[in-house]
Amino acid sequence: MEDATPVPLLQQPHLNLPPTMSPSSLLLDALPTPSDRAHIARLLNPSHSRSPSKPIYSDRFIPSRSGSNFALFGLNPSPKPAPADGKDEISSSSAAYSALLRAALFGPDTPERKDEPFSASRNIFRYKTETKRPLHSIMPFGFEDEDPAGGASRGPAKAPRKVPRSPYKVLDAPALQDDFYLNLVDWSPHNVLAVGLGNCVYLWNACSSKVTKLCDLGIDDSVCSVGWAQRGTHLAVGTRNGKLQLWDASCCKRVRTMEGHRLRVGALAWSSSLLSSGSRDKSILQRDMRAQDDFVSKLSGHKSEVCGLKWSHDNRELASGGNDNRLFVWNQHSTQPVLKYSEHTAAVKAIAWSPHLHGLLASGGGTADRCIRFWNTSTNSQLSCIDTGSQVCNLVWSKNVNELVSTHGYSQNQIIVWRYPSMSKLATLTGHTFRVLYLAISPDGQTIVTGAGDETLRFWNVFPSPKSQNTNSEIGSSFLGRTVIR
Repeated sequence: MEDATPVPLLQQPHLNLPPTMSPSSLLLDALPTPSDRAHIARLLNPSHSRSPSKPIYSDRFIPSRSGSNFALFGLNPSPKPAPADGKDEISSSSAAYSALLRAALFGPDTPERKDEPFSASRNIFRYKTETKRPLHSIMPFGFEDEDPAGGASRGPAKAPRKVPRSPYKVLDAPALQDDFYLNLVDWSPHNVLAVGLGNCVYLWNACSSKVTKLCDLGIDDSVCSVGWAQRGTHLAVGTRNGKLQLWDASCCKRVRTMEGHRLRVGALAWSSSLLSSGSRDKSILQRDMRAQDDFVSKLSGHKSEVCGLKWSHDNRELASGGNDNRLFVWNQHSTQPVLKYSEHTAAVKAIAWSPHLHGLLASGGGTADRCIRFWNTSTNSQLSCIDTGSQVCNLVWSKNVNELVSTHGYSQNQIIVWRYPSMSKLATLTGHTFRVLYLAISPDGQTIVTGAGDETLRFWNVFPSPKSQNTNSEIGSSFLGRTVIR
Protein backbone atom coordinates (compact mmCIF):
# COMPACT_ATOMS: atom_id res chain seq x y z
CA MET A 1 0.00 0.00 0.00
CA GLU A 2 1.45 3.33 -1.04
CA ASP A 3 1.78 6.22 1.35
CA ALA A 4 -0.82 8.90 0.89
CA THR A 5 0.61 12.15 -0.40
CA PRO A 6 -0.41 15.14 1.74
CA VAL A 7 -2.80 17.43 -0.14
CA PRO A 8 -2.36 21.19 0.24
CA LEU A 9 -5.39 22.98 1.67
CA LEU A 10 -5.06 25.50 -1.14
CA GLN A 11 -6.81 23.03 -3.43
CA GLN A 12 -10.00 23.30 -1.34
CA PRO A 13 -11.96 26.10 -3.01
CA HIS A 14 -13.84 27.22 0.09
CA LEU A 15 -10.73 28.61 1.80
CA ASN A 16 -9.40 32.07 1.06
CA LEU A 17 -5.85 32.43 2.37
CA PRO A 18 -4.13 35.79 2.90
CA PRO A 19 -1.42 36.48 0.27
CA THR A 20 1.23 36.65 3.00
CA MET A 21 0.61 33.05 4.07
CA SER A 22 2.43 30.29 2.19
CA PRO A 23 -0.04 27.72 0.85
CA SER A 24 2.56 24.99 1.00
CA SER A 25 2.81 25.38 4.74
CA LEU A 26 -0.80 24.24 5.26
CA LEU A 27 -0.98 20.48 4.96
CA LEU A 28 -3.52 17.95 6.13
CA ASP A 29 -0.94 16.28 8.35
CA ALA A 30 -0.79 19.55 10.40
CA LEU A 31 -3.91 18.57 12.37
CA PRO A 32 -4.55 19.73 15.96
CA THR A 33 -2.86 17.76 18.68
CA PRO A 34 -5.00 15.71 21.12
CA SER A 35 -4.72 18.46 23.73
CA ASP A 36 -5.91 21.04 21.19
CA ARG A 37 -8.87 18.85 20.23
CA ALA A 38 -9.83 18.48 23.91
CA HIS A 39 -9.66 22.25 24.34
CA ILE A 40 -11.91 22.78 21.30
CA ALA A 41 -14.40 20.22 22.63
CA ARG A 42 -14.61 22.06 25.92
CA LEU A 43 -15.32 25.32 24.15
CA LEU A 44 -18.06 23.75 22.04
CA ASN A 45 -19.71 22.10 25.06
CA PRO A 46 -22.73 24.27 26.13
CA SER A 47 -22.23 23.27 29.77
CA HIS A 48 -18.65 24.41 29.73
CA SER A 49 -18.14 27.50 31.92
CA ARG A 50 -15.24 29.81 31.35
CA SER A 51 -12.96 30.69 34.15
CA PRO A 52 -13.81 34.18 35.45
CA SER A 53 -10.13 34.93 35.86
CA LYS A 54 -9.41 34.71 32.14
CA PRO A 55 -10.31 37.35 29.55
CA ILE A 56 -13.54 36.68 27.65
CA TYR A 57 -13.25 37.53 23.99
CA SER A 58 -16.29 38.61 22.04
CA ASP A 59 -16.92 38.58 18.32
CA ARG A 60 -14.20 40.52 16.51
CA PHE A 61 -16.78 42.90 15.00
CA ILE A 62 -18.83 43.42 18.19
CA PRO A 63 -17.08 45.38 20.95
CA SER A 64 -17.52 44.47 24.59
CA ARG A 65 -19.59 47.02 26.47
CA SER A 66 -18.00 46.51 29.90
CA GLY A 67 -14.45 46.51 28.52
CA SER A 68 -14.75 49.67 26.45
CA ASN A 69 -13.15 52.97 27.29
CA PHE A 70 -16.10 55.33 27.55
CA ALA A 71 -13.95 58.10 28.95
CA LEU A 72 -13.30 59.10 25.34
CA PHE A 73 -16.94 60.23 25.22
CA GLY A 74 -16.27 62.69 28.02
CA LEU A 75 -18.97 61.04 30.17
CA ASN A 76 -17.55 60.78 33.66
CA PRO A 77 -18.85 57.82 35.67
CA SER A 78 -20.10 59.79 38.64
CA PRO A 79 -20.44 63.44 39.54
CA LYS A 80 -18.01 64.95 41.97
CA PRO A 81 -19.50 66.35 45.18
CA ALA A 82 -20.26 70.05 45.02
CA PRO A 83 -18.00 72.29 47.11
CA ALA A 84 -19.35 73.77 50.31
CA ASP A 85 -19.25 77.34 48.99
CA GLY A 86 -21.65 76.39 46.17
CA LYS A 87 -19.60 78.13 43.45
CA ASP A 88 -19.50 75.15 41.13
CA GLU A 89 -23.23 74.49 40.86
CA ILE A 90 -23.09 74.60 37.07
CA SER A 91 -20.25 72.11 36.82
CA SER A 92 -21.97 69.86 39.38
CA SER A 93 -25.18 69.89 37.34
CA SER A 94 -23.20 69.10 34.20
CA ALA A 95 -21.51 66.19 35.96
CA ALA A 96 -24.86 64.85 37.16
CA TYR A 97 -26.26 65.09 33.66
CA SER A 98 -23.21 63.29 32.26
CA ALA A 99 -23.64 60.51 34.80
CA LEU A 100 -27.32 60.13 33.93
CA LEU A 101 -26.59 60.11 30.20
CA ARG A 102 -23.79 57.60 30.69
CA ALA A 103 -26.06 55.26 32.67
CA ALA A 104 -28.77 55.53 30.02
CA LEU A 105 -26.41 54.81 27.13
CA PHE A 106 -24.10 52.22 28.63
CA GLY A 107 -25.95 50.77 31.62
CA PRO A 108 -25.60 51.43 35.33
CA ASP A 109 -23.05 48.64 35.92
CA THR A 110 -20.37 49.67 33.42
CA PRO A 111 -16.98 49.31 35.17
CA GLU A 112 -15.22 52.55 35.87
CA ARG A 113 -11.72 53.00 34.43
CA LYS A 114 -10.35 55.93 36.36
CA ASP A 115 -6.86 54.43 36.36
CA GLU A 116 -6.49 54.67 32.59
CA PRO A 117 -5.49 58.12 31.37
CA PHE A 118 -7.23 59.60 28.38
CA SER A 119 -5.41 59.25 25.11
CA ALA A 120 -6.72 60.35 21.75
CA SER A 121 -4.87 57.48 20.12
CA ARG A 122 -6.58 54.84 22.23
CA ASN A 123 -9.61 52.94 20.93
CA ILE A 124 -12.98 53.64 22.44
CA PHE A 125 -14.16 50.03 22.16
CA ARG A 126 -12.52 46.88 23.48
CA TYR A 127 -13.00 43.34 22.30
CA LYS A 128 -12.44 41.53 25.57
CA THR A 129 -13.67 41.97 29.12
CA GLU A 130 -12.54 40.86 32.55
CA THR A 131 -16.03 40.36 33.99
CA LYS A 132 -19.25 38.64 33.05
CA ARG A 133 -22.54 40.53 33.40
CA PRO A 134 -26.15 39.30 33.38
CA LEU A 135 -28.25 40.03 30.33
CA HIS A 136 -30.63 42.39 32.09
CA SER A 137 -27.78 44.74 33.01
CA ILE A 138 -27.48 45.85 29.38
CA MET A 139 -31.20 46.09 28.62
CA PRO A 140 -32.42 49.42 27.22
CA PHE A 141 -33.25 51.90 29.93
CA GLY A 142 -36.89 51.91 28.79
CA PHE A 143 -37.29 48.49 30.42
CA GLU A 144 -35.84 49.28 33.83
CA ASP A 145 -39.05 48.14 35.53
CA GLU A 146 -38.99 44.71 33.89
CA ASP A 147 -37.69 41.75 35.80
CA PRO A 148 -35.36 39.61 33.65
CA ALA A 149 -36.69 36.39 35.13
CA GLY A 150 -40.41 36.74 34.79
CA GLY A 151 -41.48 40.29 34.04
CA ALA A 152 -42.11 41.36 37.64
CA SER A 153 -41.18 44.89 38.63
CA ARG A 154 -37.83 45.37 40.37
CA GLY A 155 -38.86 48.75 41.71
CA PRO A 156 -41.40 49.49 44.43
CA ALA A 157 -44.98 48.50 43.54
CA LYS A 158 -47.17 51.42 42.50
CA ALA A 159 -49.87 52.15 45.04
CA PRO A 160 -53.39 51.58 43.70
CA ARG A 161 -55.17 54.74 42.67
CA LYS A 162 -57.80 55.90 45.14
CA VAL A 163 -61.27 56.55 43.76
CA PRO A 164 -63.62 58.70 45.87
CA ARG A 165 -66.46 56.52 47.15
CA SER A 166 -69.03 59.32 47.31
CA PRO A 167 -70.47 61.56 44.60
CA TYR A 168 -69.30 65.15 44.73
CA LYS A 169 -72.69 66.42 43.53
CA VAL A 170 -76.26 65.18 43.42
CA LEU A 171 -79.00 66.61 41.21
CA ASP A 172 -82.67 65.89 41.79
CA ALA A 173 -84.23 64.78 38.49
CA PRO A 174 -88.00 64.45 38.93
CA ALA A 175 -89.76 62.13 36.44
CA LEU A 176 -86.51 60.42 35.36
CA GLN A 177 -87.96 57.15 34.06
CA ASP A 178 -87.00 53.75 35.43
CA ASP A 179 -86.88 52.07 31.99
CA PHE A 180 -83.95 49.85 30.99
CA TYR A 181 -84.44 50.43 27.26
CA LEU A 182 -84.16 54.23 27.26
CA ASN A 183 -81.10 56.49 27.06
CA LEU A 184 -82.00 59.77 28.74
CA VAL A 185 -78.62 61.30 29.69
CA ASP A 186 -75.75 62.58 27.51
CA TRP A 187 -72.81 64.96 28.08
CA SER A 188 -71.75 67.31 25.29
CA PRO A 189 -68.20 68.23 24.22
CA HIS A 190 -69.04 71.76 25.45
CA ASN A 191 -69.63 70.51 29.02
CA VAL A 192 -73.43 70.64 28.93
CA LEU A 193 -75.51 67.77 30.28
CA ALA A 194 -78.78 66.92 28.54
CA VAL A 195 -81.44 65.03 30.51
CA GLY A 196 -84.84 63.78 29.37
CA LEU A 197 -87.44 64.16 32.10
CA GLY A 198 -90.92 63.07 31.12
CA ASN A 199 -91.90 65.04 28.04
CA CYS A 200 -89.18 67.70 28.48
CA VAL A 201 -85.44 68.00 27.88
CA TYR A 202 -83.34 70.04 30.31
CA LEU A 203 -79.77 71.27 29.90
CA TRP A 204 -77.39 71.64 32.85
CA ASN A 205 -74.23 73.67 32.28
CA ALA A 206 -71.46 71.96 34.25
CA CYS A 207 -69.35 75.13 34.38
CA SER A 208 -72.02 77.48 35.72
CA SER A 209 -74.63 75.02 37.11
CA LYS A 210 -77.23 76.88 35.08
CA VAL A 211 -80.34 74.87 34.12
CA THR A 212 -82.17 75.54 30.85
CA LYS A 213 -85.37 73.97 29.56
CA LEU A 214 -84.70 73.04 25.94
CA CYS A 215 -88.05 71.69 24.80
CA ASP A 216 -91.46 70.35 25.81
CA LEU A 217 -92.99 67.63 23.63
CA GLY A 218 -96.48 68.02 25.08
CA ILE A 219 -98.75 65.58 26.86
CA ASP A 220 -99.08 63.30 23.82
CA ASP A 221 -95.38 62.43 23.60
CA SER A 222 -92.33 61.83 25.83
CA VAL A 223 -88.55 61.75 25.58
CA CYS A 224 -86.95 58.31 25.04
CA SER A 225 -83.36 59.23 24.11
CA VAL A 226 -80.97 62.18 23.82
CA GLY A 227 -77.66 62.38 21.97
CA TRP A 228 -75.21 65.24 21.40
CA ALA A 229 -73.51 65.70 18.04
CA GLN A 230 -69.74 65.17 18.07
CA ARG A 231 -69.22 68.79 17.05
CA GLY A 232 -71.35 71.88 17.45
CA THR A 233 -74.32 72.41 19.73
CA HIS A 234 -76.92 70.14 18.12
CA LEU A 235 -78.88 67.67 20.24
CA ALA A 236 -80.95 64.80 18.85
CA VAL A 237 -84.09 63.84 20.75
CA GLY A 238 -85.87 60.53 20.18
CA THR A 239 -89.53 60.37 21.11
CA ARG A 240 -92.11 57.79 22.12
CA ASN A 241 -94.06 58.40 18.91
CA GLY A 242 -91.12 57.30 16.74
CA LYS A 243 -89.98 60.78 15.71
CA LEU A 244 -86.53 62.26 15.85
CA GLN A 245 -86.09 65.95 16.56
CA LEU A 246 -82.89 67.93 16.05
CA TRP A 247 -82.39 70.96 18.29
CA ASP A 248 -79.79 73.74 18.33
CA ALA A 249 -79.04 74.03 22.02
CA SER A 250 -77.24 77.37 21.65
CA CYS A 251 -80.49 79.13 20.81
CA CYS A 252 -83.03 76.51 22.04
CA LYS A 253 -84.46 76.19 18.54
CA ARG A 254 -85.73 73.07 16.78
CA VAL A 255 -83.92 72.62 13.48
CA ARG A 256 -85.92 69.76 11.95
CA THR A 257 -88.13 66.75 12.69
CA MET A 258 -87.51 63.39 11.04
CA GLU A 259 -89.76 60.38 10.81
CA GLY A 260 -89.28 56.77 9.70
CA HIS A 261 -89.77 54.73 12.87
CA ARG A 262 -93.15 53.31 13.83
CA LEU A 263 -92.40 52.97 17.54
CA ARG A 264 -90.32 54.71 20.21
CA VAL A 265 -86.71 55.73 19.49
CA GLY A 266 -84.66 54.60 22.49
CA ALA A 267 -81.09 54.62 21.15
CA LEU A 268 -79.03 57.24 19.29
CA ALA A 269 -75.44 57.37 18.02
CA TRP A 270 -73.61 60.10 16.08
CA SER A 271 -70.87 59.66 13.48
CA SER A 272 -69.83 63.05 12.13
CA SER A 273 -72.89 64.27 10.19
CA LEU A 274 -74.51 60.81 10.26
CA LEU A 275 -77.01 60.00 13.00
CA SER A 276 -78.12 56.43 13.72
CA SER A 277 -81.39 55.81 15.54
CA GLY A 278 -82.58 52.52 17.01
CA SER A 279 -86.22 51.80 17.68
CA ARG A 280 -88.67 49.40 19.24
CA ASP A 281 -89.73 48.57 15.69
CA LYS A 282 -86.46 46.50 15.48
CA SER A 283 -84.83 48.73 12.84
CA ILE A 284 -81.90 51.13 12.73
CA LEU A 285 -82.16 54.18 10.47
CA GLN A 286 -79.13 56.04 9.15
CA ARG A 287 -79.82 59.76 8.82
CA ASP A 288 -77.54 62.20 7.04
CA MET A 289 -78.10 65.69 8.41
CA ARG A 290 -76.96 67.14 5.07
CA ALA A 291 -79.66 65.31 3.10
CA GLN A 292 -83.28 66.33 2.77
CA ASP A 293 -84.58 62.79 3.21
CA ASP A 294 -85.49 61.63 6.70
CA PHE A 295 -83.09 58.69 6.38
CA VAL A 296 -80.63 57.40 3.78
CA SER A 297 -80.61 53.69 4.69
CA LYS A 298 -82.30 51.14 6.93
CA LEU A 299 -80.44 48.43 8.83
CA SER A 300 -82.39 45.25 9.51
CA GLY A 301 -81.29 42.30 11.57
CA HIS A 302 -82.54 42.54 15.13
CA LYS A 303 -85.61 40.55 16.11
CA SER A 304 -86.58 42.82 18.98
CA GLU A 305 -86.14 46.38 20.24
CA VAL A 306 -82.79 48.06 19.57
CA CYS A 307 -81.66 49.49 22.90
CA GLY A 308 -77.91 50.05 22.43
CA LEU A 309 -75.99 51.89 19.68
CA LYS A 310 -72.34 53.02 19.54
CA TRP A 311 -70.09 54.11 16.66
CA SER A 312 -66.41 53.21 16.90
CA HIS A 313 -63.95 56.05 17.46
CA ASP A 314 -62.82 55.97 13.84
CA ASN A 315 -66.47 56.10 12.69
CA ARG A 316 -66.06 52.95 10.61
CA GLU A 317 -68.08 50.45 12.63
CA LEU A 318 -71.46 50.65 14.35
CA ALA A 319 -72.26 48.26 17.19
CA SER A 320 -75.90 47.60 18.07
CA GLY A 321 -77.48 45.67 20.90
CA GLY A 322 -81.05 44.49 21.17
CA ASN A 323 -83.65 42.92 23.39
CA ASP A 324 -83.13 39.78 21.27
CA ASN A 325 -79.87 39.18 23.21
CA ARG A 326 -77.85 39.89 20.06
CA LEU A 327 -74.84 42.11 19.46
CA PHE A 328 -74.28 43.15 15.83
CA VAL A 329 -71.49 45.09 14.13
CA TRP A 330 -72.17 47.03 10.92
CA ASN A 331 -69.82 48.92 8.63
CA GLN A 332 -70.45 52.20 6.85
CA HIS A 333 -71.89 50.62 3.73
CA SER A 334 -73.71 47.52 4.96
CA THR A 335 -77.45 47.09 5.40
CA GLN A 336 -76.88 43.69 7.03
CA PRO A 337 -74.60 43.06 10.01
CA VAL A 338 -71.04 42.04 9.14
CA LEU A 339 -70.51 40.45 12.57
CA LYS A 340 -73.07 38.69 14.77
CA TYR A 341 -72.59 37.68 18.40
CA SER A 342 -75.20 35.65 20.25
CA GLU A 343 -73.33 34.69 23.45
CA HIS A 344 -75.32 37.03 25.70
CA THR A 345 -78.41 35.53 27.33
CA ALA A 346 -80.23 38.79 28.01
CA ALA A 347 -80.80 42.18 26.40
CA VAL A 348 -77.64 44.02 25.28
CA LYS A 349 -77.86 47.71 26.09
CA ALA A 350 -74.33 48.36 27.42
CA ILE A 351 -71.85 48.88 24.56
CA ALA A 352 -68.46 50.62 24.58
CA TRP A 353 -65.59 50.84 22.07
CA SER A 354 -62.08 51.08 23.48
CA PRO A 355 -60.30 54.34 22.61
CA HIS A 356 -56.94 52.62 23.19
CA LEU A 357 -57.07 49.58 20.90
CA HIS A 358 -58.67 49.43 17.46
CA GLY A 359 -61.46 46.87 17.20
CA LEU A 360 -61.80 46.24 20.94
CA LEU A 361 -65.49 46.20 21.87
CA ALA A 362 -67.11 45.66 25.28
CA SER A 363 -70.74 44.66 25.78
CA GLY A 364 -72.90 43.90 28.81
CA GLY A 365 -75.98 41.73 29.26
CA GLY A 366 -79.15 42.20 31.28
CA THR A 367 -80.51 40.49 34.36
CA ALA A 368 -80.38 36.92 33.05
CA ASP A 369 -76.82 37.38 31.76
CA ARG A 370 -74.92 39.77 34.07
CA CYS A 371 -71.73 39.38 32.00
CA ILE A 372 -69.34 41.85 30.41
CA ARG A 373 -67.81 40.38 27.27
CA PHE A 374 -64.91 41.68 25.22
CA TRP A 375 -64.63 41.21 21.47
CA ASN A 376 -61.98 41.75 18.84
CA THR A 377 -63.94 42.86 15.80
CA SER A 378 -60.78 42.82 13.65
CA THR A 379 -60.41 39.06 14.11
CA ASN A 380 -64.09 38.30 14.86
CA SER A 381 -63.29 36.63 18.17
CA GLN A 382 -64.37 36.80 21.80
CA LEU A 383 -61.50 37.77 24.09
CA SER A 384 -62.87 37.31 27.59
CA CYS A 385 -65.97 37.27 29.76
CA ILE A 386 -66.59 38.24 33.37
CA ASP A 387 -69.72 37.66 35.45
CA THR A 388 -70.47 40.86 37.37
CA GLY A 389 -73.28 39.40 39.46
CA SER A 390 -75.77 42.12 38.44
CA GLN A 391 -77.65 43.39 35.42
CA VAL A 392 -75.25 45.43 33.25
CA CYS A 393 -76.93 48.67 32.22
CA ASN A 394 -74.09 50.80 30.80
CA LEU A 395 -70.41 50.76 29.94
CA VAL A 396 -68.00 53.58 29.23
CA TRP A 397 -64.25 53.52 28.63
CA SER A 398 -61.79 56.04 30.04
CA LYS A 399 -59.91 57.93 27.35
CA ASN A 400 -57.08 58.77 29.78
CA VAL A 401 -56.24 55.30 31.16
CA ASN A 402 -57.01 51.72 30.18
CA GLU A 403 -59.98 51.42 32.52
CA LEU A 404 -63.74 51.28 32.15
CA VAL A 405 -66.78 51.77 34.34
CA SER A 406 -69.99 49.77 34.40
CA THR A 407 -73.35 50.57 35.99
CA HIS A 408 -75.67 47.90 37.27
CA GLY A 409 -79.25 47.15 38.14
CA TYR A 410 -80.70 44.10 39.84
CA SER A 411 -79.66 43.36 42.39
CA GLN A 412 -76.75 45.53 43.55
CA ASN A 413 -77.53 48.88 41.86
CA GLN A 414 -73.81 49.67 41.98
CA ILE A 415 -71.13 51.34 39.86
CA ILE A 416 -67.85 49.48 39.30
CA VAL A 417 -64.54 50.86 38.04
CA TRP A 418 -62.45 48.16 36.33
CA ARG A 419 -58.83 47.98 35.28
CA TYR A 420 -58.44 46.38 31.83
CA PRO A 421 -57.39 43.74 30.81
CA SER A 422 -57.07 42.17 34.27
CA MET A 423 -60.64 43.25 35.11
CA SER A 424 -59.66 43.83 38.70
CA LYS A 425 -62.00 46.13 40.59
CA LEU A 426 -60.59 49.55 41.42
CA ALA A 427 -63.74 50.73 43.18
CA THR A 428 -67.37 49.84 43.81
CA LEU A 429 -69.58 52.90 44.21
CA THR A 430 -72.99 52.78 45.83
CA GLY A 431 -75.65 55.34 46.61
CA HIS A 432 -78.43 54.85 44.09
CA THR A 433 -81.45 53.02 45.44
CA PHE A 434 -82.77 52.04 41.99
CA ARG A 435 -81.16 50.52 38.91
CA VAL A 436 -78.35 52.73 37.56
CA LEU A 437 -79.82 52.93 34.07
CA TYR A 438 -78.09 56.03 32.70
CA LEU A 439 -74.43 56.94 32.32
CA ALA A 440 -72.42 59.69 30.61
CA ILE A 441 -68.82 60.87 30.82
CA SER A 442 -67.48 64.42 30.94
CA PRO A 443 -65.52 65.81 27.98
CA ASP A 444 -62.26 65.80 29.98
CA GLY A 445 -62.72 62.07 30.65
CA GLN A 446 -62.44 62.33 34.44
CA THR A 447 -66.03 62.55 35.67
CA ILE A 448 -69.09 60.38 35.12
CA VAL A 449 -72.72 61.12 35.83
CA THR A 450 -75.16 58.36 36.65
CA GLY A 451 -78.94 58.42 36.67
CA ALA A 452 -81.47 56.07 38.20
CA GLY A 453 -85.14 55.55 38.84
CA ASP A 454 -84.62 57.10 42.28
CA GLU A 455 -84.85 60.38 40.32
CA THR A 456 -81.32 61.52 41.08
CA LEU A 457 -78.24 62.27 39.01
CA ARG A 458 -74.95 61.64 40.80
CA PHE A 459 -71.54 62.95 39.74
CA TRP A 460 -68.41 60.92 40.51
CA ASN A 461 -64.70 61.59 39.98
CA VAL A 462 -63.50 58.16 38.87
CA PHE A 463 -60.79 58.57 36.22
CA PRO A 464 -57.47 60.45 36.36
CA SER A 465 -56.53 63.32 34.10
CA PRO A 466 -54.20 62.64 31.15
CA LYS A 467 -51.24 64.30 32.94
CA SER A 468 -51.82 63.52 36.59
CA GLN A 469 -53.82 60.95 38.48
CA ASN A 470 -54.37 63.40 41.32
CA THR A 471 -55.83 66.29 39.34
CA ASN A 472 -59.54 66.79 39.93
CA SER A 473 -61.99 67.61 37.19
CA GLU A 474 -62.57 71.25 36.51
CA ILE A 475 -66.21 70.72 37.39
CA GLY A 476 -65.41 68.78 40.53
CA SER A 477 -65.73 69.68 44.18
CA SER A 478 -66.45 73.35 43.54
CA PHE A 479 -70.11 72.42 43.01
CA LEU A 480 -70.71 70.37 46.13
CA GLY A 481 -74.32 70.13 47.20
CA ARG A 482 -77.71 68.97 46.05
CA THR A 483 -79.92 70.91 43.66
CA VAL A 484 -82.90 70.33 41.40
CA ILE A 485 -82.49 70.15 37.63
CA ARG A 486 -85.98 71.38 36.81
